[in-house]
Amino acid sequence: MAGIDVVGILIQFVALLASLSVHEAAHAWSADRLGDPTARLLGRVTLNPAAHVDPIGTIVFPLIALFTRAPLIGWAKPVPVSVQNLRGNWRQQYMLIAAAGPASNLALAVGIAVIYRVILGSPFEHSGPGAQLVILLVQLNILLALFNLVPVPPLDGGNVLAGLLQGSAADSFERIRPYGILIIYGLMLTGVLWRVLGPIMETLISVLL
Repeated sequence: MAGIDVVGILIQFVALLASLSVHEAAHAWSADRLGDPTARLLGRVTLNPAAHVDPIGTIVFPLIALFTRAPLIGWAKPVPVSVQNLRGNWRQQYMLIAAAGPASNLALAVGIAVIYRVILGSPFEHSGPGAQLVILLVQLNILLALFNLVPVPPLDGGNVLAGLLQGSAADSFERIRPYGILIIYGLMLTGVLWRVLGPIMETLISVLL
């Protein structure tokens, strides 16, 4: 396929698949630890990508984006949580479950960068296939973490904020949930989202790499 780096696309796709799997497995593991076995019984407490794949969000959209060089968009199957099984204050517990996803991506980005530096035993070099894979994984996981922390439901950041709010403020915030996807796309299409997240992402990447 002339002009198309199939190997590069495959590497990017596998990196995205692995990063999304870590994210969803973290949600499932934290839900199980907090008393809800739903995800565990469905086989979601695993790093096996097959358990988390959404045909459209994990395969079709990412591959279209990679082959057309459009902005990479992807998602995995949401982890089901039965809040009635959670111990204690279900809002606070659900907040922790939501936060586990972005936290796992940040931890993975930091871990990959640190391990590579230790193995390399010298200042980070931005050349060679190993370094390029590390850069890709760090960038992807920071992007996933920051994007999911946007405080708009149904993103994880919106669920974290919902757990922090109380009373009428929480009720008012929940009313925007049905419109969350429209708000997110509006922020993306107007460029507001990337103007906010871009500098944060660049700072984190520069610190790690």
